Amino acid sequence: MSPTEVQKQEIGHLEDVAFSHGYTPDSPEERKLVRKVPMLWVMYIFNYIDRTNIGNAKVAGMSADLSLSATDYATALSIFFVGYLLNEIPSNMVLTRSRPSLFLPALMFAWGALTIAVKGVNSKGGLIALRFCLGFIEAGFFPGVMFLLSCWYKPFELAKRLAVFYTASLMSGAFGGILAGAITGNMDGVGGTRGWKWLFIIEGLATVCISVAAVFILPDFPHSTKFLTPDERALAIMRLVTSTSNDKQLTHWEAFKAAVSDYHTWLLTLAYMGITSAGTISYFFPTLMGSLGYKGVNVNYMTAPIYCSCLVICILVGFSSDHFKEKPFHIAGCAIVSGISFIIVSQTSSSHTVQYVFITFGGAGIWSATPLFLSYALSNFKQREKRAVAIAIINGLGNLASVYGSYIWPSKSAPQYRLGFGCTTGFILFGGAMVLLNRFLVGDLSKQSQADDDADEEARHQHHAAGGKSKLDDVEDEQRSV
Repeated sequence: MSPTEVQKQEIGHLEDVAFSHGYTPDSPEERKLVRKVPMLWVMYIFNYIDRTNIGNAKVAGMSADLSLSATDYATALSIFFVGYLLNEIPSNMVLTRSRPSLFLPALMFAWGALTIAVKGVNSKGGLIALRFCLGFIEAGFFPGVMFLLSCWYKPFELAKRLAVFYTASLMSGAFGGILAGAITGNMDGVGGTRGWKWLFIIEGLATVCISVAAVFILPDFPHSTKFLTPDERALAIMRLVTSTSNDKQLTHWEAFKAAVSDYHTWLLTLAYMGITSAGTISYFFPTLMGSLGYKGVNVNYMTAPIYCSCLVICILVGFSSDHFKEKPFHIAGCAIVSGISFIIVSQTSSSHTVQYVFITFGGAGIWSATPLFLSYALSNFKQREKRAVAIAIINGLGNLASVYGSYIWPSKSAPQYRLGFGCTTGFILFGGAMVLLNRFLVGDLSKQSQADDDADEEARHQHHAAGGKSKLDDVEDEQRSV
Protein backbone atom coordinates (compact mmCIF):
# COMPACT_ATOMS: atom_id res chain seq x y z
CA MET A 1 0.00 0.00 0.00
CA SER A 2 1.39 3.42 -0.96
CA PRO A 3 2.07 6.18 1.64
CA THR A 4 -0.77 8.23 0.14
CA GLU A 5 -3.22 5.34 0.49
CA VAL A 6 -2.09 4.73 4.06
CA GLN A 7 -2.59 8.40 4.90
CA LYS A 8 -6.00 8.40 3.21
CA GLN A 9 -7.02 5.33 5.19
CA GLU A 10 -5.86 6.94 8.44
CA ILE A 11 -7.74 10.18 7.82
CA GLY A 12 -10.82 8.20 6.79
CA HIS A 13 -10.63 6.38 10.12
CA LEU A 14 -10.40 9.72 11.94
CA GLU A 15 -13.56 10.84 10.16
CA ASP A 16 -15.43 7.73 11.26
CA VAL A 17 -14.29 8.22 14.84
CA ALA A 18 -15.26 11.88 14.81
CA PHE A 19 -18.75 11.28 13.46
CA SER A 20 -19.39 8.30 15.72
CA HIS A 21 -18.49 10.37 18.76
CA GLY A 22 -20.12 13.57 17.55
CA TYR A 23 -18.75 17.03 18.13
CA THR A 24 -19.79 19.17 21.08
CA PRO A 25 -18.24 22.66 21.12
CA ASP A 26 -16.38 23.66 24.29
CA SER A 27 -16.51 20.15 25.72
CA PRO A 28 -14.04 19.10 28.43
CA GLU A 29 -12.21 17.01 25.81
CA GLU A 30 -11.90 20.01 23.51
CA ARG A 31 -10.61 22.28 26.27
CA LYS A 32 -8.04 19.63 27.22
CA LEU A 33 -6.95 19.31 23.60
CA VAL A 34 -6.52 23.07 23.16
CA ARG A 35 -4.35 23.28 26.27
CA LYS A 36 -2.27 20.35 25.01
CA VAL A 37 -1.02 22.13 21.89
CA PRO A 38 2.40 23.75 22.54
CA MET A 39 2.50 27.49 22.02
CA LEU A 40 6.07 27.81 20.70
CA TRP A 41 6.59 30.45 23.36
CA VAL A 42 10.15 29.57 24.35
CA MET A 43 11.25 29.41 20.71
CA TYR A 44 9.94 32.89 20.07
CA ILE A 45 11.78 34.28 23.11
CA PHE A 46 15.09 33.25 21.55
CA ASN A 47 13.97 34.32 18.09
CA TYR A 48 13.38 37.83 19.35
CA ILE A 49 16.50 37.91 21.53
CA ASP A 50 18.71 36.92 18.58
CA ARG A 51 17.08 39.56 16.42
CA THR A 52 17.16 42.50 18.84
CA ASN A 53 20.27 41.89 20.96
CA ILE A 54 22.13 44.14 18.55
CA GLY A 55 20.65 47.11 20.46
CA ASN A 56 22.18 45.87 23.71
CA ALA A 57 25.49 45.15 21.98
CA LYS A 58 25.55 48.67 20.52
CA VAL A 59 25.67 50.35 23.92
CA ALA A 60 28.11 47.71 25.25
CA GLY A 61 30.95 48.67 22.92
CA MET A 62 30.04 47.26 19.51
CA SER A 63 29.69 50.68 17.88
CA ALA A 64 33.13 51.75 19.05
CA ASP A 65 34.84 48.45 18.18
CA LEU A 66 33.41 48.34 14.65
CA SER A 67 33.56 52.14 14.13
CA LEU A 68 29.82 52.33 13.43
CA SER A 69 28.21 55.68 12.70
CA ALA A 70 24.51 56.22 13.36
CA THR A 71 23.87 55.50 9.66
CA ASP A 72 25.99 52.33 9.75
CA TYR A 73 24.01 51.03 12.72
CA ALA A 74 20.70 51.85 11.01
CA THR A 75 21.90 50.00 7.90
CA ALA A 76 22.81 46.94 9.98
CA LEU A 77 19.28 46.99 11.41
CA SER A 78 17.47 47.55 8.13
CA ILE A 79 19.39 45.01 6.02
CA PHE A 80 17.96 42.29 8.27
CA PHE A 81 14.50 43.00 6.89
CA VAL A 82 15.66 42.88 3.26
CA GLY A 83 16.70 39.25 3.75
CA TYR A 84 13.51 38.70 5.75
CA LEU A 85 11.31 39.86 2.87
CA LEU A 86 13.09 37.80 0.22
CA ASN A 87 12.56 34.43 1.94
CA GLU A 88 9.26 34.84 3.78
CA ILE A 89 6.79 33.78 1.08
CA PRO A 90 8.89 30.80 -0.14
CA SER A 91 9.32 29.60 3.46
CA ASN A 92 5.58 29.58 4.16
CA MET A 93 4.92 27.78 0.88
CA VAL A 94 7.38 25.07 1.92
CA LEU A 95 5.81 24.84 5.38
CA THR A 96 2.39 23.91 3.96
CA ARG A 97 4.01 20.80 2.42
CA SER A 98 6.38 19.87 5.25
CA ARG A 99 6.40 18.89 8.92
CA PRO A 100 6.39 21.96 11.19
CA SER A 101 8.06 19.94 13.95
CA LEU A 102 11.12 19.62 11.71
CA PHE A 103 10.97 22.75 9.57
CA LEU A 104 10.70 25.34 12.36
CA PRO A 105 13.45 23.83 14.59
CA ALA A 106 15.73 23.60 11.53
CA LEU A 107 15.30 27.34 10.97
CA MET A 108 16.01 27.95 14.65
CA PHE A 109 19.20 25.86 14.60
CA ALA A 110 20.46 27.80 11.58
CA TRP A 111 19.85 31.28 13.01
CA GLY A 112 21.37 30.21 16.35
CA ALA A 113 24.53 29.17 14.51
CA LEU A 114 24.60 32.50 12.68
CA THR A 115 24.27 34.35 15.99
CA ILE A 116 27.30 32.50 17.34
CA ALA A 117 29.18 33.47 14.18
CA VAL A 118 29.21 37.11 15.34
CA LYS A 119 32.37 36.03 17.21
CA GLY A 120 34.21 36.35 13.90
CA VAL A 121 32.80 39.77 12.93
CA ASN A 122 35.42 42.50 13.06
CA SER A 123 34.10 45.10 10.62
CA LYS A 124 30.88 46.87 9.80
CA GLY A 125 30.77 45.07 6.44
CA GLY A 126 30.87 41.71 8.19
CA LEU A 127 28.13 42.77 10.58
CA ILE A 128 25.87 43.96 7.75
CA ALA A 129 26.42 40.74 5.75
CA LEU A 130 25.66 38.56 8.75
CA ARG A 131 22.51 40.54 9.57
CA PHE A 132 21.25 40.00 6.01
CA CYS A 133 21.78 36.23 6.33
CA LEU A 134 20.12 36.21 9.74
CA GLY A 135 17.03 37.92 8.32
CA PHE A 136 16.91 35.48 5.41
CA ILE A 137 16.91 32.47 7.76
CA GLU A 138 14.53 33.90 10.39
CA ALA A 139 12.01 34.90 7.72
CA GLY A 140 10.15 31.60 7.84
CA PHE A 141 9.70 31.36 11.60
CA PHE A 142 7.17 33.96 12.69
CA PRO A 143 4.72 33.71 9.73
CA GLY A 144 5.15 29.93 9.94
CA VAL A 145 4.05 29.99 13.55
CA MET A 146 1.08 32.20 12.68
CA PHE A 147 0.02 29.77 9.96
CA LEU A 148 0.49 26.71 12.20
CA LEU A 149 -1.60 28.21 14.99
CA SER A 150 -4.35 29.08 12.53
CA CYS A 151 -4.47 25.36 11.64
CA TRP A 152 -5.15 24.47 15.30
CA TYR A 153 -7.35 27.25 16.66
CA LYS A 154 -10.64 28.82 15.64
CA PRO A 155 -10.56 32.54 14.73
CA PHE A 156 -12.13 33.69 18.01
CA GLU A 157 -9.63 31.59 19.99
CA LEU A 158 -6.56 33.19 18.44
CA ALA A 159 -6.40 36.68 19.97
CA LYS A 160 -5.56 35.69 23.55
CA ARG A 161 -3.29 32.89 22.39
CA LEU A 162 -1.39 35.14 20.03
CA ALA A 163 -1.23 37.72 22.82
CA VAL A 164 0.30 35.12 25.14
CA PHE A 165 2.59 33.96 22.34
CA TYR A 166 3.64 37.51 21.54
CA THR A 167 4.52 38.16 25.18
CA ALA A 168 7.57 36.05 24.42
CA SER A 169 8.95 39.06 22.55
CA LEU A 170 8.30 41.22 25.60
CA MET A 171 9.79 38.64 27.93
CA SER A 172 12.82 38.47 25.67
CA GLY A 173 13.14 42.25 25.92
CA ALA A 174 13.06 42.15 29.71
CA PHE A 175 15.17 39.00 30.03
CA GLY A 176 17.47 40.11 27.22
CA GLY A 177 18.21 43.43 28.88
CA ILE A 178 19.06 41.82 32.21
CA LEU A 179 21.10 39.09 30.52
CA ALA A 180 22.91 41.62 28.36
CA GLY A 181 23.83 43.69 31.39
CA ALA A 182 25.15 40.64 33.24
CA ILE A 183 27.15 39.22 30.30
CA THR A 184 28.65 42.45 29.00
CA GLY A 185 29.40 43.66 32.52
CA ASN A 186 31.08 40.48 33.76
CA MET A 187 32.57 38.72 30.74
CA ASP A 188 34.24 41.56 28.88
CA GLY A 189 37.75 40.38 27.98
CA VAL A 190 37.24 36.75 29.06
CA GLY A 191 39.17 34.54 26.65
CA GLY A 192 40.29 37.65 24.79
CA THR A 193 36.74 38.27 23.61
CA ARG A 194 34.74 41.46 24.08
CA GLY A 195 31.64 41.34 26.26
CA TRP A 196 29.25 42.22 23.43
CA LYS A 197 30.55 39.24 21.43
CA TRP A 198 30.02 36.95 24.41
CA LEU A 199 26.43 38.20 24.40
CA PHE A 200 25.87 36.79 20.90
CA ILE A 201 27.80 33.59 21.59
CA ILE A 202 25.89 32.63 24.75
CA GLU A 203 22.49 33.52 23.37
CA GLY A 204 23.24 31.70 20.11
CA LEU A 205 24.28 28.54 21.95
CA ALA A 206 21.05 28.61 23.96
CA THR A 207 19.08 28.95 20.72
CA VAL A 208 20.78 25.90 19.19
CA CYS A 209 20.01 23.80 22.28
CA ILE A 210 16.34 24.85 22.32
CA SER A 211 15.99 24.01 18.62
CA VAL A 212 17.07 20.41 19.24
CA ALA A 213 14.54 19.99 22.06
CA ALA A 214 11.79 21.57 19.93
CA VAL A 215 11.89 18.68 17.44
CA PHE A 216 10.41 16.41 20.13
CA ILE A 217 7.70 18.72 21.51
CA LEU A 218 6.31 20.71 18.58
CA PRO A 219 3.05 19.61 16.93
CA ASP A 220 2.59 19.07 13.22
CA PHE A 221 -0.83 19.58 11.66
CA PRO A 222 -3.96 18.26 13.46
CA HIS A 223 -4.20 15.04 11.45
CA SER A 224 -0.50 14.14 11.72
CA THR A 225 0.63 15.08 15.25
CA LYS A 226 1.98 11.87 16.76
CA PHE A 227 1.61 12.72 20.44
CA LEU A 228 -2.19 12.90 20.06
CA THR A 229 -4.37 9.81 20.26
CA PRO A 230 -6.58 8.93 17.24
CA ASP A 231 -9.61 10.32 19.10
CA GLU A 232 -7.77 13.57 19.83
CA ARG A 233 -6.67 13.91 16.21
CA ALA A 234 -10.25 13.34 15.08
CA LEU A 235 -11.47 16.00 17.49
CA ALA A 236 -8.75 18.41 16.38
CA ILE A 237 -9.98 18.06 12.78
CA MET A 238 -13.70 18.18 13.58
CA ARG A 239 -13.51 21.31 15.73
CA LEU A 240 -12.02 23.18 12.79
CA VAL A 241 -14.28 21.79 10.08
CA THR A 242 -16.75 24.63 10.43
CA SER A 243 -13.93 27.17 10.36
CA THR A 244 -12.30 25.71 7.24
CA SER A 245 -12.97 26.81 3.71
CA ASN A 246 -14.84 24.48 1.36
CA ASP A 247 -12.59 25.57 -1.50
CA LYS A 248 -10.34 23.03 -3.17
CA GLN A 249 -6.68 22.81 -2.36
CA LEU A 250 -4.62 25.34 -4.30
CA THR A 251 -1.21 24.94 -5.90
CA HIS A 252 1.57 27.32 -4.85
CA TRP A 253 0.97 29.50 -7.92
CA GLU A 254 -2.82 29.52 -7.49
CA ALA A 255 -2.45 30.45 -3.81
CA PHE A 256 -0.05 33.24 -4.71
CA LYS A 257 -2.40 34.66 -7.35
CA ALA A 258 -5.38 34.42 -4.99
CA ALA A 259 -3.52 36.28 -2.23
CA VAL A 260 -2.09 39.08 -4.36
CA SER A 261 -5.41 39.69 -6.14
CA ASP A 262 -7.31 40.15 -2.87
CA TYR A 263 -7.37 43.82 -1.85
CA HIS A 264 -7.60 42.80 1.81
CA THR A 265 -4.02 41.52 1.55
CA TRP A 266 -2.76 44.97 0.59
CA LEU A 267 -4.94 46.93 2.97
CA LEU A 268 -3.79 44.78 5.87
CA THR A 269 -0.21 45.05 4.64
CA LEU A 270 -0.43 48.84 4.89
CA ALA A 271 -1.84 48.51 8.40
CA TYR A 272 0.97 46.20 9.48
CA MET A 273 3.60 48.45 7.91
CA GLY A 274 2.37 51.22 10.19
CA ILE A 275 2.41 49.02 13.29
CA THR A 276 5.83 47.46 12.64
CA SER A 277 7.36 50.83 11.71
CA ALA A 278 6.29 52.08 15.12
CA GLY A 279 7.73 48.92 16.67
CA THR A 280 11.28 49.77 15.58
CA ILE A 281 11.44 51.89 18.73
CA SER A 282 12.38 48.67 20.56
CA TYR A 283 15.80 48.68 18.87
CA PHE A 284 16.47 52.08 20.41
CA PHE A 285 15.21 51.50 23.95
CA PRO A 286 18.76 51.22 25.34
CA THR A 287 19.64 54.45 23.51
CA LEU A 288 16.53 56.18 24.89
CA MET A 289 17.40 55.02 28.40
CA GLY A 290 20.77 56.71 27.95
CA SER A 291 19.02 59.95 26.96
CA LEU A 292 17.05 59.75 30.23
CA GLY A 293 20.31 59.83 32.22
CA TYR A 294 21.01 56.16 32.89
CA LYS A 295 24.63 55.03 32.55
CA GLY A 296 26.59 51.80 32.03
CA VAL A 297 24.82 48.50 32.54
CA ASN A 298 21.81 50.36 33.97
CA VAL A 299 20.98 51.38 30.40
CA ASN A 300 20.17 47.72 29.65
CA TYR A 301 18.66 46.97 33.04
CA MET A 302 16.14 49.84 32.81
CA THR A 303 14.59 48.37 29.65
CA ALA A 304 13.33 45.37 31.68
CA PRO A 305 10.50 47.14 33.60
CA ILE A 306 9.17 48.53 30.31
CA TYR A 307 8.86 45.10 28.77
CA CYS A 308 7.37 43.55 31.91
CA SER A 309 4.66 46.22 32.09
CA CYS A 310 3.90 45.82 28.39
CA LEU A 311 3.62 42.06 28.86
CA VAL A 312 0.84 42.38 31.44
CA ILE A 313 -1.09 44.93 29.38
CA CYS A 314 -0.74 42.84 26.21
CA ILE A 315 -2.25 39.76 27.87
CA LEU A 316 -5.16 41.74 29.34
CA VAL A 317 -5.99 43.30 25.98
CA GLY A 318 -5.81 39.91 24.23
CA PHE A 319 -8.19 38.30 26.70
CA SER A 320 -10.55 41.27 26.39
CA SER A 321 -10.57 40.90 22.60
CA ASP A 322 -11.46 37.19 22.74
CA HIS A 323 -14.06 37.77 25.45
CA PHE A 324 -15.90 40.39 23.39
CA LYS A 325 -15.07 38.61 20.09
CA GLU A 326 -13.86 41.93 18.72
CA LYS A 327 -10.49 42.94 17.31
CA PRO A 328 -10.47 46.05 15.05
CA PHE A 329 -11.65 48.52 17.70
CA HIS A 330 -9.27 47.03 20.26
CA ILE A 331 -6.42 47.55 17.79
CA ALA A 332 -7.49 51.14 17.10
CA GLY A 333 -7.74 51.82 20.83
CA CYS A 334 -4.20 50.54 21.39
CA ALA A 335 -2.97 52.74 18.54
CA ILE A 336 -4.59 55.84 20.04
CA VAL A 337 -3.11 55.19 23.50
CA SER A 338 0.31 54.67 21.95
CA GLY A 339 0.13 57.80 19.81
CA ILE A 340 -0.95 60.04 22.69
CA SER A 341 1.80 58.60 24.91
CA PHE A 342 4.55 59.34 22.42
CA ILE A 343 3.27 62.87 21.89
CA ILE A 344 3.54 63.44 25.65
CA VAL A 345 7.08 62.02 25.72
CA SER A 346 8.27 64.25 22.88
CA GLN A 347 6.82 67.36 24.46
CA THR A 348 8.11 66.70 27.99
CA SER A 349 11.66 67.53 28.98
CA SER A 350 11.45 68.50 32.64
CA SER A 351 10.69 65.06 34.07
CA HIS A 352 12.50 61.92 32.98
CA THR A 353 10.10 59.91 35.16
CA VAL A 354 7.10 61.12 33.13
CA GLN A 355 8.94 60.31 29.90
CA TYR A 356 9.81 56.82 31.14
CA VAL A 357 6.20 56.10 32.15
CA PHE A 358 4.74 57.21 28.82
CA ILE A 359 7.42 55.39 26.82
CA THR A 360 6.08 52.32 28.63
CA PHE A 361 2.45 53.11 27.75
CA GLY A 362 3.44 53.86 24.16
CA GLY A 363 5.27 50.56 23.83
CA ALA A 364 2.35 48.71 25.43
CA GLY A 365 0.02 50.14 22.79
CA ILE A 366 2.25 48.91 19.95
CA TRP A 367 2.83 45.44 21.40
CA SER A 368 -0.81 44.94 22.33
CA ALA A 369 -1.92 45.92 18.82
CA THR A 370 0.53 43.57 17.09
CA PRO A 371 -0.82 40.12 18.15
CA LEU A 372 -4.39 41.39 17.83
CA PHE A 373 -3.66 42.52 14.30
CA LEU A 374 -2.10 39.19 13.34
CA SER A 375 -5.08 37.20 14.60
CA TYR A 376 -7.41 39.62 12.81
CA ALA A 377 -5.42 39.29 9.58
CA LEU A 378 -5.59 35.48 9.74
CA SER A 379 -9.38 35.60 10.06
CA ASN A 380 -9.65 37.47 6.75
CA PHE A 381 -8.46 34.43 4.75
CA LYS A 382 -10.20 31.07 5.14
CA GLN A 383 -8.55 29.04 2.37
CA ARG A 384 -5.42 27.41 3.81
CA GLU A 385 -2.83 27.86 1.05
CA LYS A 386 -4.06 31.38 0.32
CA ARG A 387 -3.86 32.21 4.03
CA ALA A 388 -0.27 30.98 4.20
CA VAL A 389 0.79 33.21 1.29
CA ALA A 390 -1.24 36.22 2.44
CA ILE A 391 0.16 36.20 5.97
CA ALA A 392 3.67 35.88 4.52
CA ILE A 393 3.09 38.91 2.27
CA ILE A 394 1.61 40.94 5.12
CA ASN A 395 4.35 40.02 7.57
CA GLY A 396 7.15 40.33 5.00
CA LEU A 397 6.23 43.73 3.60
CA GLY A 398 5.16 44.88 7.03
CA ASN A 399 8.58 44.12 8.44
CA LEU A 400 10.23 45.75 5.43
CA ALA A 401 8.88 48.99 6.88
CA SER A 402 11.54 48.57 9.54
CA VAL A 403 14.10 49.47 6.86
CA TYR A 404 13.12 53.13 6.97
CA GLY A 405 11.95 52.89 10.59
CA SER A 406 15.58 52.30 11.56
CA TYR A 407 16.61 55.73 10.27
CA ILE A 408 14.20 57.92 12.23
CA TRP A 409 16.28 57.96 15.42
CA PRO A 410 19.47 59.82 14.39
CA SER A 411 21.85 60.66 17.23
CA LYS A 412 21.74 64.34 16.26
CA SER A 413 18.10 64.46 17.42
CA ALA A 414 19.06 63.49 20.99
CA PRO A 415 18.01 63.86 23.73
CA GLN A 416 14.36 64.63 22.81
CA TYR A 417 14.30 62.51 19.64
CA ARG A 418 11.29 64.43 18.37
CA LEU A 419 11.72 63.05 14.84
CA GLY A 420 11.57 59.48 16.10
CA PHE A 421 8.63 60.01 18.42
CA GLY A 422 6.76 62.06 15.81
CA CYS A 423 7.17 59.45 13.08
CA THR A 424 6.32 56.63 15.48
CA THR A 425 3.11 58.43 16.44
CA GLY A 426 2.15 58.84 12.79
CA PHE A 427 2.97 55.21 11.99
CA ILE A 428 0.90 53.65 14.76
CA LEU A 429 -2.12 55.91 14.14
CA PHE A 430 -1.95 55.13 10.42
CA GLY A 431 -1.93 51.41 11.20
CA GLY A 432 -4.99 51.76 13.43
CA ALA A 433 -6.82 53.76 10.75
CA MET A 434 -6.16 51.09 8.08
CA VAL A 435 -7.55 48.39 10.37
CA LEU A 436 -10.73 50.42 10.89
CA LEU A 437 -11.03 50.94 7.14
CA ASN A 438 -10.77 47.18 6.58
CA ARG A 439 -13.41 46.64 9.29
CA PHE A 440 -15.72 49.09 7.51
CA LEU A 441 -15.25 47.31 4.18
CA VAL A 442 -15.64 43.68 5.33
CA GLY A 443 -17.97 44.13 8.30
CA ASP A 444 -17.95 42.15 11.54
CA LEU A 445 -15.95 38.98 10.82
CA SER A 446 -16.87 37.37 14.14
CA LYS A 447 -20.59 37.49 13.31
CA GLN A 448 -19.96 36.28 9.76
CA SER A 449 -17.85 33.41 11.06
CA GLN A 450 -20.51 32.37 13.56
CA ALA A 451 -23.21 32.41 10.88
CA ASP A 452 -21.01 30.34 8.56
CA ASP A 453 -20.23 27.90 11.38
CA ASP A 454 -23.94 27.36 12.14
CA ALA A 455 -24.79 26.81 8.47
CA ASP A 456 -21.84 24.50 7.87
CA GLU A 457 -22.59 22.44 10.96
CA GLU A 458 -26.17 21.85 9.84
CA ALA A 459 -25.09 21.03 6.28
CA ARG A 460 -22.40 18.65 7.50
CA HIS A 461 -24.84 16.57 9.54
CA GLN A 462 -27.37 16.51 6.71
CA HIS A 463 -24.75 15.36 4.21
CA HIS A 464 -23.40 12.69 6.49
CA ALA A 465 -26.88 11.41 7.36
CA ALA A 466 -27.63 11.15 3.64
CA GLY A 467 -24.38 9.32 2.97
CA GLY A 468 -23.05 12.19 0.89
CA LYS A 469 -19.67 13.89 0.96
CA SER A 470 -19.18 15.80 4.17
CA LYS A 471 -17.11 18.87 4.65
CA LEU A 472 -14.56 16.76 6.45
CA ASP A 473 -13.86 15.08 3.13
CA ASP A 474 -12.69 18.46 1.87
CA VAL A 475 -10.52 18.84 4.94
CA GLU A 476 -9.19 15.33 4.22
CA ASP A 477 -8.22 16.39 0.70
CA GLU A 478 -6.53 19.47 2.10
CA GLN A 479 -4.67 17.65 4.86
CA ARG A 480 -3.61 14.73 2.64
CA SER A 481 -1.12 16.86 0.75
CA VAL A 482 0.87 17.75 3.88
